[in-house]
Amino acid sequence: MTSLPGWTDELARTRLHFVTGKGGTGKTTLAASLGLALARGGRRVLLVEVEGRQGFAQVFDTEPLPYAEQRIASAPGGGEVRALHIDVEAALLEYFEMFYNLGFAGRTLRRMGAIEFATTLAPGLRDVLLTGKIKECVGRTDSDGRHVYDAVVVDAPPTGRVVKFLDVTRALTDVAKTGPIRGQAEGVVRLLHSGETAVHLVTLLEEMPVRETLDAVAELDGADLRPGAVLVNRVRPPRLPAPSLTPAADGQVDENDVRAGLRSAGLDLPDSTVEALVTETVEHAIGIAAEARSSEQLAEADLPTLRLPDLRGGVDVAGLYEIADALVDQGVRL
Repeated sequence: MTSLPGWTDELARTRLHFVTGKGGTGKTTLAASLGLALARGGRRVLLVEVEGRQGFAQVFDTEPLPYAEQRIASAPGGGEVRALHIDVEAALLEYFEMFYNLGFAGRTLRRMGAIEFATTLAPGLRDVLLTGKIKECVGRTDSDGRHVYDAVVVDAPPTGRVVKFLDVTRALTDVAKTGPIRGQAEGVVRLLHSGETAVHLVTLLEEMPVRETLDAVAELDGADLRPGAVLVNRVRPPRLPAPSLTPAADGQVDENDVRAGLRSAGLDLPDSTVEALVTETVEHAIGIAAEARSSEQLAEADLPTLRLPDLRGGVDVAGLYEIADALVDQGVRL
């Protein structure tokens, strides 16, 4: 079985994109780059953060985001990317005002500490507030009835928590039998379990992230949530010819051949430098071989797979656009 290439037509029709991954795989970076890619050609995309880390502010090198949708970047072709940092307390106050007309009472509750009490008493309420706000952003329309955002991209919790985060509203409908809470929860459930929503998984070609990715795909399938694409981050190009990779990974690198090749290129290096180059060559070959095995294992997910480059020196704002270009080159579009 081989990984499916590129971005599918089905994903091109998706409007709500959750991006998850094991910690350290770069999910915030790829969520930001996905937003930039989807905004190409005059689209408007909203990036949403739910974990309180101010990750988007960091990757775009801006001031911490308020609980308000604000422009954070532009995309080629006149596209616009906005970002929203969802504050749970503010979302709860907004919820009170929207559904119960309790704006003043809600502010009083905040001073009393009742909001913290409520979210502690009902831990699932926090995720309901977050997903409810996301649903409102996805469904919002302008005066002409058109969606305000062409797509919403969410930097979701890591793979170990993402299914609980996305499926908590289904459990809430069993608790709230009537009223606005029930209606809100049902609307969120319909959206998250519909064809408008996809959950993309970020991984590295390493054993633990790949295994966690496969486990997450199985959990998503079990919860009737749609896995989207696998985004393989920090892919290194092999720097040895294919026939040389396997022998080099087995330590079969002839130091004399390396020295002769360097001399033919006009480089007469000390023995210690040549030895270090041989060691680095073997380590590189071993790494590439391990990545190839991880790639084969990852193909078990049977999902569209996009491979993103390893940007040396870390990712800055220019790097976000470079990754966005790589996503577009692999078919990412609306």
